[in-house]
Amino acid sequence: MSVPPSDAMSVPPPEDDRRSVVAWLETWAGHVRAVDYAAARPLFAKDLLGFGSHEPVMRGLAEVEARQWRIIWPHTRGFRFRTEELVLVVSADRRLATVMVPWESTGCDPASGEPFDRPGRATIVLERTDPDAPWQGLHTHFSLAPGTPRGTRIEGSPDQVVDTGRRHD
Repeated sequence: MSVPPSDAMSVPPPEDDRRSVVAWLETWAGHVRAVDYAAARPLFAKDLLGFGSHEPVMRGLAEVEARQWRIIWPHTRGFRFRTEELVLVVSADRRLATVMVPWESTGCDPASGEPFDRPGRATIVLERTDPDAPWQGLHTHFSLAPGTPRGTRIEGSPDQVVDTGRRHD
């Protein structure tokens, strides 16, 4: 029996599912911090869909990696999901999860070189073949929090500035 969509938020997911999603998020965040694209790829479906603060719909893992991961990951520090604020909805068959979670990282101001807080939020859709299988990402949507500066400088490289999206006011 499945939970009607209007009641999905009122039914907490099984604790095993929450733990496995948090573990998935922490694993991915570790790969982001390490700028390890190869280690992150197996966490996602090849037909991953994504978009972000400045990217329209990206189709396929290779496109998401090229147009989002490789542009952002090398230019931020300390990326982590704030899993203590995780909102999680899991389907009745426990094979599909929708994740809403804030994240944080540190950018480097292009003008002054000073570090700045670079918070945001993500919506992620995960799927697995059965409740004991590992999660795999189907969709990601990352956006910067309102008021976050759009650019960041590569630490130690004052001549390299990355535009990470429009300013969110």
